[in-house]
Amino acid sequence: MDLGAWAQRQPDKAAVVAADGSTLTYGDLERRSNQAAQLLRSLHLAAGDHLAILAENRVDVFPLIWAAQRTGLLYTLVNWHLSVDEARYIVDNCGARVLIASAGVPDLSGDLLDGLPLVERRLCLGGPIEGYEAIEDLLDHQPTERVLDESEGYYMLYSSGTTGRPKGILPDLPIQPFGTGLSVDHLMADHFGFDAETVYLSPGPLYHAAPLGWSLGTMRSGGTVVLMDRFDAEAVLGLIDAHGVTHAQFVPTMFVRMLKLDAEVRARYDVSSLRLVIHAAAPCPVDVKRRVIEWFGPIVVEFYSGSEGVCFFMIDSASWLERPGSVGRSMRGPVHIADDEGKQLPAGEVGQVWFADVVPFTYHGDPDKTRAAYDRHGWVTLGDLGHLDDDGYLYLSDRRTDLIVSGGVNIYPREIEDALVMHPAVADVAVIGVPDDEFGQRVHAVVTPAAGVAIDGLERELADHLRARIAGFKIPRAWTFGEVPRLPSGKILRRSLIERHASAPD
Repeated sequence: MDLGAWAQRQPDKAAVVAADGSTLTYGDLERRSNQAAQLLRSLHLAAGDHLAILAENRVDVFPLIWAAQRTGLLYTLVNWHLSVDEARYIVDNCGARVLIASAGVPDLSGDLLDGLPLVERRLCLGGPIEGYEAIEDLLDHQPTERVLDESEGYYMLYSSGTTGRPKGILPDLPIQPFGTGLSVDHLMADHFGFDAETVYLSPGPLYHAAPLGWSLGTMRSGGTVVLMDRFDAEAVLGLIDAHGVTHAQFVPTMFVRMLKLDAEVRARYDVSSLRLVIHAAAPCPVDVKRRVIEWFGPIVVEFYSGSEGVCFFMIDSASWLERPGSVGRSMRGPVHIADDEGKQLPAGEVGQVWFADVVPFTYHGDPDKTRAAYDRHGWVTLGDLGHLDDDGYLYLSDRRTDLIVSGGVNIYPREIEDALVMHPAVADVAVIGVPDDEFGQRVHAVVTPAAGVAIDGLERELADHLRARIAGFKIPRAWTFGEVPRLPSGKILRRSLIERHASAPD
């Protein structure tokens, strides 16, 4: 678990390889992260202080992340797809005293010069940014020895903000020697087989929990991270083939895009090195997951968790094939399903999902949101709806905030989206509820047509497709053909769609 031990044992092995071929060895990572740790100490950042990093997926950001991790800091990687106001809110809200920004996002970082009273130093990475100091110049003058007071830091993540302001999830900072590792590191080794032979493909942005945590965990295990700067379906297959990737992690949207590649394109690449295909972040349509298992073999493992760290469910391919649609059984504490009044529901009934015996957490600077996440029992919810079967396997229906209530009837957007997503004329789809004077809400579908597909007649074709698969009252009453806005994590920006279509005629 100690990065320095791996640097001594395998100094020339690649810790990180980027899609463009740039590489960082364990020896270089140890040296540069020690220099960065010395720099952070010289800037008077002590254990418990906060650092913000605004950078795209790039190899040279890892020494900075590891420097924060080995000096007991709380650190936040800021979503560089945000607007200036959103990014400024996160940097200010997390209490960062130092901001490190990449020259790869100059427009955003340059506009962050104002309105951040807590930020004492601004450093730029990978090129000049007006108003920032070049971190490379500062690092070159730092010693390469480890700081004397190393301790484990922790990343402080922010929710994606699809329904409002992003929420900062403040962890309990462990007072542990560096090298102890975080809980996710041990989970990866114990339950997912990560070791020094692992080659892990990370196609998602590092400002999200899984890409960041699992990339660091790979290095804790002595393996190699293959880092993509953006997801591309065919490029994924090429990287698996070229680097002998053993472990890869995706979200369901990525599965859909890979499955929609031409068969001859998929056959062009050797993916037999894969030992484990992991997916999370959103429930996967049953038909999509079944096809992925047929393609990669029974090596697909799903987990359900949240940045809050209050739950962890896992299910392997064999168990999933027996229980299609399940996200597995709890590997931590008890799980409860309750109605709107807090009454526990029996197996098979859909309600809000609550978790007991959790490690407490807070939403940073937002006591109201923190209180809303807990109930009178001390149970915690992430806002998801679902049900348990008789054996304790959890099935998710949708987010509470995404639920459509039309004429007093609950309609789950995910069910409609799942029925449409693999239609050959559909590239992407989102289903939302918009205001309706008669029914309260009505179902509205936003569809991105596949390349070359004409819109004329498509609405009727897709509605007929749905009638054979779901109840008639769930068929969208209105359709829009255009882009479905998504975060790089694959999550749909429903708030944006609802605002855009709230006044659309039926």
